[in-house]
Amino acid sequence: MLNCAIVGMGRWGQTLVNSVHGRNESGLRFVAGCTGRPERAAEWAAEKGIPLLPDYAAVLAHPEVQAVVLATPHGQHAEQVIAAARAGKHVFVEKPFTLSKASAEAAVAACRTAGVVMALGHNRRFLPAVAAMKAMLAEGRLGRLLHVEGQFSGPGAAAYKPGMWRADRNESPLGGMGGMGIHMVDMIIHLAGRFRDVRVISKALVSETIDDTTAMLANLENGATVTFATLSLAPRFWRVGLFGTRGYAVLQGHEQLTFCPLEGSPETTSFPVTDIERAELEAFARAVAGGPAYPLPPEEAIHGVAVFETMIHAATAGSACAVPA
Repeated sequence: MLNCAIVGMGRWGQTLVNSVHGRNESGLRFVAGCTGRPERAAEWAAEKGIPLLPDYAAVLAHPEVQAVVLATPHGQHAEQVIAAARAGKHVFVEKPFTLSKASAEAAVAACRTAGVVMALGHNRRFLPAVAAMKAMLAEGRLGRLLHVEGQFSGPGAAAYKPGMWRADRNESPLGGMGGMGIHMVDMIIHLAGRFRDVRVISKALVSETIDDTTAMLANLENGATVTFATLSLAPRFWRVGLFGTRGYAVLQGHEQLTFCPLEGSPETTSFPVTDIERAELEAFARAVAGGPAYPLPPEEAIHGVAVFETMIHAATAGSACAVPA
């Protein structure tokens, strides 16, 4: 059993804990935690039996803590991952991994030097429908990949108020990218490969805090094109599509996958609902225990950050920007 500490007990930190709490078969348990506003989490932590420690330093010094799960503001991730590695703690970190390619590389290097497992929380990689899409492409059912289409949107920014960390443009550059869109960037990398360049328009049409409308046009290294959008003041929406010379595969939501061959009619398959937070944490525990490697290679984690960082530059430049290798 892997003894973990939850760092950050806001809505998402609590979601992660709740996904595995009380399930011995998950391979991990939470034995401590800390958060920026302990008064808001004290009742929940007591209910879960998680002792609240005064700060992150106390978490890293705790002798029972073998791993940390970071559900903290984006800008803190790099330093927190590096500190955990130096303390000999395994790390599960929520997305975005970091906000710059250089800091992502430094965090990965620290974990490798310390010999600890680092896992990044791109939970959609654990969807059975995504595995089916990846297999379709690998088996040639879609033919030559021509284009990838993605959108991940939601209404979250409606609740953002000045002073909240998610309402800070330094923490949420390009509006919905940090909370939502970065998941779709990782999904595109996972399904279709690395990005070569990006063009971005990002603006606030309604929001008084962060951008509410962000759109990207890109090329992948394999030649396929990409169109992508993330809206932070719109109804929740998830869609990713692969379009090739022999067919297309479109995932609408997490469970409805439609495949259409070049000659034939579309067929939709419904997949079972999957607890993807539980799946990612259990995969982390298995990797720490010496089982299969966590199914998100560090190189892909770094590349995802490089794409995000390049998107920020592209939005300002108003032209295409190459993603650094």
